[in-house]
Amino acid sequence: MEDLVIRDADVVDGSGAPSYRADVVVDGGRIVSIVKEAAAAGCQRPRAVRELDAEGLVLSPGFIDMHAHSDLALLRDPDHSAKAAQGVTLEVLGQDGLSYAPVDDRTLAEVRRAITGWNGSGDDIDFDWRSVGEYLDRLDRGIAVNAAYLIPQGTVRALAVGWEDRAATPAELDHMRRLVAEGMAQGAVGLSSGLTYTPGMYAPDAELTELCRVVAEYGGYYCPHHRSYGAGALEAYAEMVALAREADCPLHLAHATMNFGVNKDRAPELLALLDEALAAGADITLDTYPYTPGSTTLAAMLPSWANEGGPAAALARLTDDGTSERIRHHLEAVGSDGCHGVPVEWDTIEISGVTDPALTDFVGRTVQESADARGESPWTTARRLLVTDRLGTTILQHVGHEENVRTIMRHRVHTGGSDGILQGTKPHPRAYGTFPHYLGHYVRELGVLTLEECVAHLTSRPAARLRLPDRGLVREGYRADVVLFDPETVAAGSTFAHPRTLPTGIPHVLIDGRFVIENGRRTDELAGRAIRRTP
Repeated sequence: MEDLVIRDADVVDGSGAPSYRADVVVDGGRIVSIVKEAAAAGCQRPRAVRELDAEGLVLSPGFIDMHAHSDLALLRDPDHSAKAAQGVTLEVLGQDGLSYAPVDDRTLAEVRRAITGWNGSGDDIDFDWRSVGEYLDRLDRGIAVNAAYLIPQGTVRALAVGWEDRAATPAELDHMRRLVAEGMAQGAVGLSSGLTYTPGMYAPDAELTELCRVVAEYGGYYCPHHRSYGAGALEAYAEMVALAREADCPLHLAHATMNFGVNKDRAPELLALLDEALAAGADITLDTYPYTPGSTTLAAMLPSWANEGGPAAALARLTDDGTSERIRHHLEAVGSDGCHGVPVEWDTIEISGVTDPALTDFVGRTVQESADARGESPWTTARRLLVTDRLGTTILQHVGHEENVRTIMRHRVHTGGSDGILQGTKPHPRAYGTFPHYLGHYVRELGVLTLEECVAHLTSRPAARLRLPDRGLVREGYRADVVLFDPETVAAGSTFAHPRTLPTGIPHVLIDGRFVIENGRRTDELAGRAIRRTP
C-alpha cells in the first residue's frame, strides 16, 4: 500500500486552471496518483497506510519564496516555523548580493559584520564551509524547508577586488568570472546583486554583464536589487533589462516595488516597460511582498562613499565629527544613493531590531520619535544607533504605496517573495505572513487575484524560473511538496504590532511527502535539502 492518501481535497494545482475535487496519493516522497471525484464514481477509492481527510481544504503545491534571507536561520533554527507554517516548501537564499559563500576567512568576517542586521552575527553558527558547494552540502544535512542559492555578486567582488570603489582589473574580473562559474557548477541557480549595497554597487554595468554571461552559460538567472527604488527607479529597472538582454541572461527583478513619494501611482509605467521588453523576447520575471513598508538595515541608508572599505571603515567615518556631518548632509539634503536618491524622512524610519540590548528602547519607534523624546536631532539619534550597535540595527521604511503593490502583483510574470528578515525584536510581518496574507487579504477579502491565479504566482511560476522539473504543480510523478489550507480562514497572524504571530488556516504542510506541519503544529521533521540547479 502507498504511504498516504489525501482524501476529498479541492485541488488547486498551480497551473491557473479551475480547481477540482480529488484523492491525492503520496508514496516515496512523490505524488503517485490523482483520482478525480468523477473518475472515482463507482470504483474502489485508493487506499494507503494512512488517510487524511481534506474535506473543505485546498491542496496546492508548496509555496516558493523567491526572495528569502534565511541563510543562517535555516542552520540556527531547526523549527523555522516562520516559513514552514506559511506553507513555504522552498526558499531562495543568497539575495541582494551579500551572503556567506564563496568566501575566504577575510571576506567571511567582513560579510558577517556587514549583514548582521539581516541574519545575526553568526556567533552561534559553525562556518565550516567556504565555497558555494560546501554551503549547499551543509544545508543537505537537514533543514526545515528546501533551499536554493544565488551567488552573491557583492560577496564575489569583496573576495576578488575588496570593498573599494574602483574598477576591477582584468585579472580581478577573470577571478570573479571563475568564482561565478564555480558556484554555478556547484549548484547555484543564478547570481544576485545588491546595487544599493557596498561593495556590489561599485560594479559598473560592463562588469555585471560579463558575470551574467557566465550565469547564462550555466542556465541560471540574474536577480538584481537594482540601483534605485526611489528617484530614478524606472531608469534603474530599464538599466537591468538592457543589461540582461545584452548578456542574453534571464532576469528576475527582486522585490519589484515602486516606493517613495516620487513614485506614487507609477506602477503602470514600470509594467509598460516590462511588457515592451517581454514582447521583444526578453525573459523576465519579478517578485514582490504584499505590504507597503520595506525593511533593511539602518547602515544601508548611508551614502556609498561612507561605506567604502567595509564595515570598519564606515564606523571610523561615523565617529569622526567632520565626516559625520558630510554624511548627514548627503542623507538629509542631497538624497544618498543608499536611500535611493531621496532625502531621508526620519519619521518614516522605524527601528525594528538592535543587536545591543541596551538599545532596546529604540525598537518600535521612528528615528524622529526617539530624537524628539531626547531633545536632539534625528541624525544624532541615528548616528548613536549606528555606532553603538556596530551597524547591526534593522529598520522598517514606511515609503510604499498600496496602489502600486496591487497593480504589480496582478502582472503575468509576478511571483511571491517575502524578503523576510527574521532578526530583531520587531521584524517586518512579511517574514511570518507573506503567503497567507496573499491568500487571505488579497484573494479572499479584496479579490485582487483569484485563488487559482494567486496559487500559480506562488508555485508554478517560481518553479519555472528555477527550472525545477518536478515541483510547482500537483501532478503525478512530482515531488510531494504540498500545502493544505482552508480558503475561508487562511490569514496572516503577523501584524506590525505582533510580527512573530504564526498564520491561521494552514493545518498541513508536506515536504517530500513528510509532514513538517501537521494539524497546525510543527513536527520534528527536517525534510528540506539544498535544491541545486538542474543542468
